[in-house]
Amino acid sequence: MSVGNWTIHTGVAVTIPREDIDTDQILPKQFMKLIDKKGFGKHLFHDWRYLDLEGTIPNPEFILNQEGFKNASVLIAGKNFGCGSSREHAPWALSDFGFRAILAPSFADIFSINSAKNGIALVRLKDEEIQYLNEWVSKKSGSPIRINLENLEVQAGDQSFPFHLDSASVNRIRSGWDEIDITLKHSKEILGFEQILKNEKSFLEVNW
Repeated sequence: MSVGNWTIHTGVAVTIPREDIDTDQILPKQFMKLIDKKGFGKHLFHDWRYLDLEGTIPNPEFILNQEGFKNASVLIAGKNFGCGSSREHAPWALSDFGFRAILAPSFADIFSINSAKNGIALVRLKDEEIQYLNEWVSKKSGSPIRINLENLEVQAGDQSFPFHLDSASVNRIRSGWDEIDITLKHSKEILGFEQILKNEKSFLEVNW
């Protein structure tokens, strides 16, 4: 299934200035029962977002429950975001909620690989730049931040910050490609190989 594609995204930013936010905090393990990517957004940050185990009583002190941030699509966080297990369910939950970019000084390696597959740009910025954005968002609550994958730049008000994102991740996000889409790009070569194998080794009991 293809994920949403974008090149320039402008959205409300929310700050969760904590370091080492792991995949179990992003999506607790008890909600990893679905096999489809959809439906995980309501469980995002469950233990911080709700006061009860069932997720029916919102925690009014948690930022995503506060007015002006319920539709946030840009997340600003601390170092080593996405550490923990290799579960792809964490990016699924972030994407399903509506996040399209996460800004932080650093990210866990496996989380970085999984995020681009789900249309999420991981933007690495310097500590002082993240601090500036945290303060900017707190002063201008609800103001949008702009992420540009063409020139690899973050813009907040009259300030802009360059960042690096590998071309493979940029292409995935801009084209909305997941693993199946990338595989199907080589469908002609795959069919050709299958035909050669069928001709050369017809004795194999293969369901062609």
